[in-house]
Amino acid sequence: MSDDNKDTGGAAGSDEPREGARPEEAPRERVIRTPSPARDRELLAEGDISAPAGAGEQLDEASAKRAERVVATFFLVAFAASVGFIAYYIGWSGRDGGMHGVDRARESNFWLGGLMALSFLALAIGVTIWVRRLMTSKPIVQERHLPAADEQTRAAFNEDFMEGAADSGITRRPLLRRTLLLASAPLGLAPLVLLRDLGPLPEKKLRSTFWAKAVEEAHKQGKKGVRLVVDGTNKPLRVSDFSSPGSMITVLPEGIEEHVPEDRVLTETAKAVTILINIPEDQFKPAKGRENWHVNGIVAYSKICTHVGCPAALYEQTTHHILCPCHQSTFDATNAAKVVFGPAARPLPQLPLSVEDGYIVATSDYHEPIGPSFWERG
Repeated sequence: MSDDNKDTGGAAGSDEPREGARPEEAPRERVIRTPSPARDRELLAEGDISAPAGAGEQLDEASAKRAERVVATFFLVAFAASVGFIAYYIGWSGRDGGMHGVDRARESNFWLGGLMALSFLALAIGVTIWVRRLMTSKPIVQERHLPAADEQTRAAFNEDFMEGAADSGITRRPLLRRTLLLASAPLGLAPLVLLRDLGPLPEKKLRSTFWAKAVEEAHKQGKKGVRLVVDGTNKPLRVSDFSSPGSMITVLPEGIEEHVPEDRVLTETAKAVTILINIPEDQFKPAKGRENWHVNGIVAYSKICTHVGCPAALYEQTTHHILCPCHQSTFDATNAAKVVFGPAARPLPQLPLSVEDGYIVATSDYHEPIGPSFWERG
């Protein structure tokens, strides 16, 4: 290759600086549509592009006063909505015996949810306007330091905190400070009001069911006990109607709808619901002291699981196991419904049975509290 070609190639195709030239004087070729070197330095922040001194540190007081009134209005709305939430919860949501039925539940959800949402929304809007319109926008630079906080750092934090408080205007704008506290106070009380749902305490109401009252009424009439009726049909159950071994049916005490106020029927029914099982007598092992609690292998247990109260409504005829579908607690129907598997802590309570005029009757209430074990301490 000739020297001419070498020189030409070096000038046109090489970015190497010429011999003797200083690096800063090296020629730089510019690709079409790329920024100029001056613009390139600006994009790379090589120049001073910080805001002018004092920019954003002053507020238009007239505009600030208007914004202050707007913020205070939203805080007052938040306060009114919170008070409305508490007032509705205490004064209206529990009227006429409580929130029964779909319509009452829908009404309660609308007012309680709507008022609480309005309170939080108004508070959030007020705080947002406060930050955007009433606080200065001066640049803030925060340096990174080691996590350990020495005395100097704590002092700097206190200084920054006081400066931020002064910058927010909370110390020199009493209207905002007072309305913010007013709006926040009911929100702090709302959780305490909601604790009302945990009471009143049940005391000893959970220690008995409607079986006790029904048996008492039957004894007053000279009867041996209260008849068992089929759940859904309210038909009294004869021994001959339930003579097939391996059968299971749900029963209730007779007269529950006639002797219980309408607003308490569902509650008393849920407590008194019982499963009746026909177990072959040769496989039935009555617990000590309960030898006469069954009728030819027909035995009754509470349907409410002793774990968390789910309905123990599944029955395996081959194993005579009662199964709760919620957490798989399993009870042995042939052996006083003792727990054989699962998280339940105690057996299903057993209902004493007898026969009167061919009908299956209960001679007393359950001898122990029904339902989850913690109810025993209610």
